[in-house]
Amino acid sequence: MAIATINPATGETLKTFTPLTDAQIEAKLDHSARAFQQYRRIPIEQRASWMKAAADIVQQGSERFGFLMALEMGKTLKSAIAEAEKCAWVCRYYAENAADFLADLPVSSDASRSFVRYQPLGPVLAVMPWNFPFWQVFRFAAPALMAGNTGLLKHSSNVPQCALAIEEIFLQAGFPEGVFQTLLVGSDKVGNIIADERVVAATLTGSEYAGISLAQAAGKQIKKTVLELGGSDPFIVLPSADLEAAVATGVASRMLNSGQSCIAAKRFILAHPIADEFEQRFVEKFKALQIGDPMSATTDVGPLATPEILKELDSLVQSCIQKGARVLTGGQPLSNRPGYFYPPTILTDLRPGSPAYSEEFFGPVALLFRVAGIDEAIELANSTVFGLGASAWTNVELERERLMEELEAGAVFINGMVKSDPRLPFGGIKRSGYGRELSIQGIHEFVNVKTVWVK
Repeated sequence: MAIATINPATGETLKTFTPLTDAQIEAKLDHSARAFQQYRRIPIEQRASWMKAAADIVQQGSERFGFLMALEMGKTLKSAIAEAEKCAWVCRYYAENAADFLADLPVSSDASRSFVRYQPLGPVLAVMPWNFPFWQVFRFAAPALMAGNTGLLKHSSNVPQCALAIEEIFLQAGFPEGVFQTLLVGSDKVGNIIADERVVAATLTGSEYAGISLAQAAGKQIKKTVLELGGSDPFIVLPSADLEAAVATGVASRMLNSGQSCIAAKRFILAHPIADEFEQRFVEKFKALQIGDPMSATTDVGPLATPEILKELDSLVQSCIQKGARVLTGGQPLSNRPGYFYPPTILTDLRPGSPAYSEEFFGPVALLFRVAGIDEAIELANSTVFGLGASAWTNVELERERLMEELEAGAVFINGMVKSDPRLPFGGIKRSGYGRELSIQGIHEFVNVKTVWVK
């Protein structure tokens, strides 16, 4: 894939970039390693001051950065501005809490004094996706930099201006040169970068295939990785649920980022007593959504990011239909306009063996299933290779306890939408990846957890 800004609302190529040469990559890796030796010794109070400055820059420039996100990957401008503001939040969160998270932890032992000390590792490579082009980067960078590591960003090739803007934010905030650098390179360079002895660890958010590739390359070098991959999140609605709230939240979750979110609700698992009413309300709300220019304040659903994503999504939908699925709304790409638009779509009567049971639908397509009750709902929810998030709706306490305990996911939200929050660890199990971002667990992923024993 070329490194370029291509407006997904029109298909127009706006700007192209020349990938770094091997010599330029070598220079940046050397710069990162040398910067680390100095940066690791900088007091955490100074790092916090710079991180707060980064938060201010992002907050004050939220409209400008939001415009850039909307332009490069098609998310609505209002959601892009909110994404920038969330990035400011995570910067402030770690600026305020990192010192406590990294403080020596006393432990009683047979020593006169023993404790755990958290120390930075070195340059960490972050391979990041296009769907949340600022948030995905900042939720890695804020804890990694506060811990004393340096960062190397290999961003998705369709959001190069976002990638360069993030590097500039950290420089403007006062972080020394080399502490955070963007590498404008294709995916074919990742293996060699991982193999370089100066790169000590890596994190990736992206597809299952990309995660496998990175993990294999890092495994050969015995280097730590954190992976946040795909999801086919269940959204379970049981008879006691607040149906109005469940329907509204279900629509918002499925349409988040025009459906291009790993933690979006994808499989709606409905108990028979409420299924008909939920379906009726759900269809009505889907049909009322406004599709159009992501820059418009009235737009609810913008384009998909690339023509390849549009093609893949439609292929999954058509395969389900061929296997007996019924279309309640949508179901075909919008061919009467430029850009990569797919209408909000709902499929039901889904048959075992169709992609609905095994694939991630990365776009505005909701899959409706009906079950007899909680036992069948949990069984269906867990019958996937993914395990990122799960949302479940019930006001029966015993059902809540069962759902919290038995759903196989990195996060379970009861009567709410699955979301990431700096205060809570984020990540998945099964083929959704491993490791955690955010909270105290996130900052501890890329540190040496050193045991110190003194007699």
